Amino acid sequence: IIAAIEIAAAKDEDTAKVPEVTIFFENQLLRGNRTTKHNAEHFNAFVSGNYPSLADVGVRIKYNKEYIAKPSFKKLKLHTKLNNNVAILKLFPGITKELVHHILNTPNLKGVIIETYGSGNAPTSSWFIEELKDAIDRGLIIYNVTQCKSGSVEMGRYETSLDLNRIGVISGHDITTESAIAKLMYLLGEGYTTEKIKELLQIPIRGEITL
Repeated sequence: IIAAIEIAAAKDEDTAKVPEVTIFFENQLLRGNRTTKHNAEHFNAFVSGNYPSLADVGVRIKYNKEYIAKPSFKKLKLHTKLNNNVAILKLFPGITKELVHHILNTPNLKGVIIETYGSGNAPTSSWFIEELKDAIDRGLIIYNVTQCKSGSVEMGRYETSLDLNRIGVISGHDITTESAIAKLMYLLGEGYTTEKIKELLQIPIRGEITL
């Protein structure tokens, strides 16, 4: 707690040394939107699989300045217009057409985070691709995120993701599921067009993905 307070209060001249939303746990300071909790019992409970720590704490606090974001504004900006008409579709062996159809046809649904295998792979069954394509044609945004704790979605790398790319599924690159949900809710809440949302989902706006 003392170290966390010290980090939060640290400044470079008139600005915070770490002007980010972060998690400090087990002697590491991690970027919040890159971090996932992976253990419910150990102190080493959080992992940032695709981004280095912002600071490491021992006898002294070592700030990794090259990884710390520097915003272009001085005052914290709050965005509260979130649209929570989103869902997560986690793929698993044996997933049924009925389940996929039910989720994709949820009333008022605007976007779906699809958790795929490895680097973005999914079943190649014709019914699965058709369900996704029908949903996209209706205006639903489908965002592809890997189930792995580290690594990135690379649609088209393997044959099993070629169809996803073809029908308009959006690559989440190395974003976490938690950040994908928050980002999609934010973009939908801001009232952007579907095309603009698809564009912004594929680029970092707060350091949440690496290109």
